[in-house]
Amino acid sequence: MQSQMNSVNIGAHELMECHEVLSCMVNAINQFQLLQPHCQDQNLQNILQNQLSFMTNEYNAVVNALQQKANVGSLPTVKSNISATPTYGMNRNSVPESPNASINQLNDKDISSAMLGTHKASAVSKMHAALEFTDSQLREMMIQGSKNCADQAYETWNYMNQRGYYQVPTFDQTTTKALINSYQPNALYSNQQQTY
Repeated sequence: MQSQMNSVNIGAHELMECHEVLSCMVNAINQFQLLQPHCQDQNLQNILQNQLSFMTNEYNAVVNALQQKANVGSLPTVKSNISATPTYGMNRNSVPESPNASINQLNDKDISSAMLGTHKASAVSKMHAALEFTDSQLREMMIQGSKNCADQAYETWNYMNQRGYYQVPTFDQTTTKALINSYQPNALYSNQQQTY
């Protein structure tokens, strides 16, 4: 009895993009597993565990979509209920940063920073893949995956900002207003309703 594979219509370039995305997803899951035992703050531990579980489910959904092309569904979406109130400005008493001398020095700031960097890189990787796809269902999966990474990055950033790990520098009001007001709407199109 010979097994038959479902015929999958996917271009070589798309397949290589999927390979890159899935490799990044595997690396991200592995990295979060490595970070998990080093968390000290329970809130960060909860964020990491929830994100790790979500990332694993998302990875499985992408693999299933590729292997069972006829059953492509949508990716799960991050349920983000974050209403952040960012803290702006720089803390003048910040301690200069340098790499840790050993893994024993890994702290919650390091862990949350690694999580944030992983989500940022993954969002870019998935959006880049989406821009190369011709299959509309896989393209939508990559777009949703990129948005999921962006939402998880925002959750992580909010944690970091609340604890002073990620500061938001600002310009003085004169410079801020000058930059904002250096652009004006296009008068030709500004009063027309756009439907695309």
